[in-house]
Amino acid sequence: MGKTLYLDCSTGISGDMTVAALLDLGADVAVLHKALNSLPLTGYQLRISRVKKSGLDACDFAVLLDEAHENHDHDMEYLYGHGEHSHEHPHDHGEPHHHDHPHRNLPEILHIIRHGDLTPRARELAERIFTILAQAEAKAHGVPIEEVHFHEVGAVDSIVDIVAAAVCFDDLDIERVILPRLNEGRGFVRCQHGVIPVPVPATLAIVQAHGLPLHIGDTEGELVTPTGAAIAAAVATEFRLPDRFQVEKTGIGAGKRAYERPSLLRAMLISEDVHQETVWKLETNVDDCTGEALGYAMERLQAAGAREVHFFPVYMKKNRPAYQLDVLCDEGDISTLEGILFAETTTIGIRRMKMERTVLPRENRTVSTPLGEAQVKVCTLPDGTRRAYPEYDSVAALCRQTGRAYPEVYQMVQNSAKMDR
Repeated sequence: MGKTLYLDCSTGISGDMTVAALLDLGADVAVLHKALNSLPLTGYQLRISRVKKSGLDACDFAVLLDEAHENHDHDMEYLYGHGEHSHEHPHDHGEPHHHDHPHRNLPEILHIIRHGDLTPRARELAERIFTILAQAEAKAHGVPIEEVHFHEVGAVDSIVDIVAAAVCFDDLDIERVILPRLNEGRGFVRCQHGVIPVPVPATLAIVQAHGLPLHIGDTEGELVTPTGAAIAAAVATEFRLPDRFQVEKTGIGAGKRAYERPSLLRAMLISEDVHQETVWKLETNVDDCTGEALGYAMERLQAAGAREVHFFPVYMKKNRPAYQLDVLCDEGDISTLEGILFAETTTIGIRRMKMERTVLPRENRTVSTPLGEAQVKVCTLPDGTRRAYPEYDSVAALCRQTGRAYPEVYQMVQNSAKMDR
């Protein structure tokens, strides 16, 4: 069954932080190495290690590049003010060394991804992340997407980060990702094109295009990288945590940057806490009340707040056919509903019982179907599985509008609800 992941981006998100958190959560390192080794990509080595951040044990995922593929981004130089970035770096003998930096466009990057030994799900996710990045870069630079050349996010380390993140998400079988908000810093950072504000334009374009919840804090610096924002946009399915949930496992991924707060990404596998609540059952038997009177009593009870109203055929004293009438309600409605029972039926006594019940988390949704919109109720089981139940009134309305049979329309609504998750 697919799992539910909560991404805690309190101190930002980046590609390497995401991979590290997922590895710490239990993603298979052997599966990751196999997938990355299958890519037609060279010039790097991986280092997966443990580090301490403010005394906390965290996983660190690092892509170690050879000199010819050195990262263009040079984030640490920007942060610590080592001056303007140059593509010339002195060797020990004092002579400048010119890097031949490959600039890749989106089709070239997708070609690399498609020629790797990835599962269809991991490949699709990696392609989606890079497409989101390409769209953001195109908007930031004011050029068509086919003219975008990835200088920074297209570097070898970012390709590895993104493919690694996709492989880990797939290996962990993540189906739902809850991301309440992205915490970003403020100020300015230096990039290849000069000094730019935080959030950087590509990150801001992703946040805007995909409706990601953003919070700007007081930290000076870039907490959310374009790669991190693209991963968040590609995987996030919800932005609100359940009121109550259980944490099954936690992974912590370390960032490379140093701020006043530790640079950490926490990823938690969670399950929604099955809700326990108390209801009351009002129960009575009647053998001298007409069907019409009972039907009207049911209508009044439901209108007054009864959760459920049931009739059961029973035999009473002297073998008289009769009905047992059960009403489920909240404690605050007992007096009102008992008054209706006494007024609308022939009962002269009502039994009252306090009951506990277990309720699955549920939400009402509107889904689009080939026949029109319909209402469904979506319930979440303890293992995270979600089930959609079409509402009768919506199905019946579509049946009347189209002339189709109820079972056919019900199945169409249910299928649309599954695709809409």
